[in-house]
Amino acid sequence: MSPLAGTGHLVRLILRRDRLIMPLWIIWLAAMPANFAAAFPGLYPSAADRDTFAQTSNANAALVALYGPVHSADVGGLVAWRISIATVIVALISLLTVIRHTRVEEEAGRRELLGAAPIGRYAGLAAALTVTCAANLLLAGGVAAGLSAQGLPLAGSVALGVQFAAAGWVFAGVGAVAAQLTTGAGAARGIAAATLGGAVLARIAGDLSSHTGGPLGWLSWVTPLGWLSRLRPYADDSWWILGPVVAASAALVGVAVVLTARRDLGAGLLATGTGPAVGGPRLGGPLALAWRLHRGQLAGWTAGLAGTGLVLGGVAGGVGDMFTDNPTLRDLFARLGGDAGLVDLYLAAMLGLLGMGTAGYAISAVLRLRAEETSQRAEPVLATAVSRLRWAASHLAFVGLGPAVVLAGAGLAMGATHAVGGGQGRDVWRVLAGALVQLPAVWLLAAVAFALVGLAPRLTGLAWAVLAVAVSASLFGAILRLPQPLRDLSPFSHLPSVPGGAVSAWPLIWLSLLTAGFAVAGLVGLRRRDLPAG
Repeated sequence: MSPLAGTGHLVRLILRRDRLIMPLWIIWLAAMPANFAAAFPGLYPSAADRDTFAQTSNANAALVALYGPVHSADVGGLVAWRISIATVIVALISLLTVIRHTRVEEEAGRRELLGAAPIGRYAGLAAALTVTCAANLLLAGGVAAGLSAQGLPLAGSVALGVQFAAAGWVFAGVGAVAAQLTTGAGAARGIAAATLGGAVLARIAGDLSSHTGGPLGWLSWVTPLGWLSRLRPYADDSWWILGPVVAASAALVGVAVVLTARRDLGAGLLATGTGPAVGGPRLGGPLALAWRLHRGQLAGWTAGLAGTGLVLGGVAGGVGDMFTDNPTLRDLFARLGGDAGLVDLYLAAMLGLLGMGTAGYAISAVLRLRAEETSQRAEPVLATAVSRLRWAASHLAFVGLGPAVVLAGAGLAMGATHAVGGGQGRDVWRVLAGALVQLPAVWLLAAVAFALVGLAPRLTGLAWAVLAVAVSASLFGAILRLPQPLRDLSPFSHLPSVPGGAVSAWPLIWLSLLTAGFAVAGLVGLRRRDLPAG
């Protein structure tokens, strides 16, 4: 039997299971660049306006860190610059998709069931990679078509679409390799996400170092995200950079294939201990079990966002130089509090981004409940004297406290580096407060995810769609001139701007009440429905 036998059947199975989620993220990511292309001419109507904006952005370390340098001051170049952060989103979705259809299938036992049919050894991996890479190609076509329809040059539009797809291909390979290393899907996701986080930090550090004339500019060349930034859509369209990107993708797939041949079905290459025959006192209850299940993910997210906070806080001092050549904006920010007000605005905006990232952690922590259910590990626990509500509450304790730990770590790291880089000692506590004020929005999104687990377990994937809508409304609502009711769909749009802004308790109270309502709905649904629910 061919090792790829049955790949077509598995491709159709994946397409059926992802028939809702996959079109949503493709359409969402394909529509955003076109919307930016429609909005930028209104924001910067003349070439002089766009030149000034590009020069200001390239002179600011914070913006270079977030988006990289602006390579072209025309509309297409500004769209490519502003949307560059979406390559990280594409990479994350791609690696998660591959792991979902490889390691998760093995962990849940469905791959073993399929093994009773004439399915080749590499069919599962091949099907997951085929679907993910094809989805990225569709995304690239959608991006190019949308931008061309806005009147932008075809070559640059195709280059921007390919930039998205190439990011997805590389990190689909990363996900494929990570899926071979561990027996648990959570650990595989952690390894792949940490690799992506390292790639982002390397790109940021490299671009910042190049921007300031430092010695670490070479770091941009060790990460595929740095390579792809040099594709420069609408500037010089450097197609040659796709060569190393495609080679890296092929190499990662090759490594994944080799590793697949060296392990048993359901096993990982990294050794896992069998543990003692009898659980110790630290594993004597559902809360202790939940701690064991969540601690690795919590530590990884805390370390990752704290590292990001270190970088973002370190460049905050340079934000005061922003717009020095633009008297209108300089006067505006002077009325808002001068350079100090501008720095506070920057810190609040960055803390908002960290809050959105933490919402991703909170949702994944909620979905751990569903994973325990579908993998049938919850049944032995619930067969004891542990009630469903107690079992759920043990996991929800980490959904509630985990984001606080993650945001506190990120806030302290950002505040500390800002204080060392020119701020004041009290800024540490101001930034920490700004980080913790993100919690009501994070908890609300986690509560929505938990309501889906309790009431509609087959639709738990929609929790990520809700997060995507919230992030889109917060990040792009203003520039796309979305109606205010659409922007208000994001809980992050109701949070006070801290540090520096006025704080009103009412939005926080309303968000907390909504959180409680969704949490209660989830608990009621979980208590009443069958468990496990397919």
